Amino acid sequence: MKLQKMLLRINNLKLLNKAIFTSIFSCTVLFGFSQEIIKDEVKAPVKKQEKKLGNRIKADGVAAVVGDYIVLDSDVDRRRAQIKAQGGDPSQITGCELFGSILEEKLYAHQAIQDSIVVNELQLRSQANQQVQGLLAEFKGSMDRMLEYYKKESEDEFREEIYEFNKSRSLFTEMQQKVTDAVEITPEEVRQFYNELKNDEDGLPIFGTELQIANIVVIPEVTEASKQATINRLKEFKRDVEENGASFITKVLFYTDDAGSKPTNGLYTLNRKRPRMVKEFRDVAFSLQEGEISEPFKSPYGYHIILLEKIRGQEYDIRHILLQPEITSDAIEKAKKKIEEVRAKIVDGTITFEDAAREFSDEKETKFEGGKLMNPITQDFNFELTKMDTDIYVQIQDLKDGTVSEVIQDSDRENPIKFKIMKVTNRIDEHEANFARDYLKIKRLALQNKHFDALGKWQKETIESTYIKINGEYRDCEFSSNWLKSK
Repeated sequence: MKLQKMLLRINNLKLLNKAIFTSIFSCTVLFGFSQEIIKDEVKAPVKKQEKKLGNRIKADGVAAVVGDYIVLDSDVDRRRAQIKAQGGDPSQITGCELFGSILEEKLYAHQAIQDSIVVNELQLRSQANQQVQGLLAEFKGSMDRMLEYYKKESEDEFREEIYEFNKSRSLFTEMQQKVTDAVEITPEEVRQFYNELKNDEDGLPIFGTELQIANIVVIPEVTEASKQATINRLKEFKRDVEENGASFITKVLFYTDDAGSKPTNGLYTLNRKRPRMVKEFRDVAFSLQEGEISEPFKSPYGYHIILLEKIRGQEYDIRHILLQPEITSDAIEKAKKKIEEVRAKIVDGTITFEDAAREFSDEKETKFEGGKLMNPITQDFNFELTKMDTDIYVQIQDLKDGTVSEVIQDSDRENPIKFKIMKVTNRIDEHEANFARDYLKIKRLALQNKHFDALGKWQKETIESTYIKINGEYRDCEFSSNWLKSK
């Protein structure tokens, strides 16, 4: 029963997080007044239907107050609509359970503010602007129709509400991350967890069939002429902005090869204490002054120029343009011929797949491991068949163990074109968890369990120290947490 309960807790949290923080495009039904925050001072006169609670105002429809946030009666209906929009069945979740999840959301957001957790205001507002534009497209560009549909008085009101929703989402995530970041687990704790599972009446978990996969990658070489042409083009962009007043953002939208930042007009926020970009990118960004545009520089992804918009303490708001050099047809043909020759040598036994990877592969991350792919989630070489990345599964699904695939043309963020061959090097059939062989998986389960314990303890203590008021029918709910403070 212990394992079942633990996995249920994990699934419940995943469901809760997904239900609360799905993309704004798939949960627009949430928009109402669900992100309203109680102001420190209420200057408006108290209407007849309102009742004053200390320095707070309790109006009709207010189901709860959690710190500086309020929860409306209609929020539960919005949450049900959200779950339905995601394809879930809201009838399987009670109103009290949904209400409890909303209370948790507000508790985390409130405490994040108390703990001075900072979210990127500029990025959140840029995100809200992008979301408004996306929603507007659904109404064929008619702002009036969209505002009427969402019952909003103005575009600014609608935009502000989306911003507040995004901010609450970020605060929730950052606060949970802060709690769990402090949690560590020792090898002895992992062993104890494993022994508890082994002695449980349900026994050890069963892990599905796993594959170990290797590949050899050949990347077409970029000519020096192509590199220089890319640098010259970026220099032209820089000169046009600085000397002619051209819009940097417009150039991002028309020319950047970075699909990840294009929706935010090339915007990234870098933090000196929490590096997130490659070193080459950070070094240039942190060397700029506000308003300055860098010279073109190279990273593993191509060539960039950076505009530093704003410095806010340790945070740097930058926009960038990425260009990847053009690859000639001769280079593509040469790379394809090389991988075909390597495959032929492996098939006829001239060289092993592993040795060929070490000698010929251009993929640094795998070549020294004989081409073996590492699972980014488990940090080992095993890929569970039912949880494998779709792109990898499609490429190996018809491969028999030990056979070499035909040449596959592929791409990734760094390389718009590359060629590879693949091989299934080992197959581990469905089996009961084994401490030695499955240590990393067991460790991950043990750490997840410890995370839940930490979050439960934090929530219990924070509820006790936070102003919480539950009104109306929800006072009859049997919550798993002490929201009513009756225990």
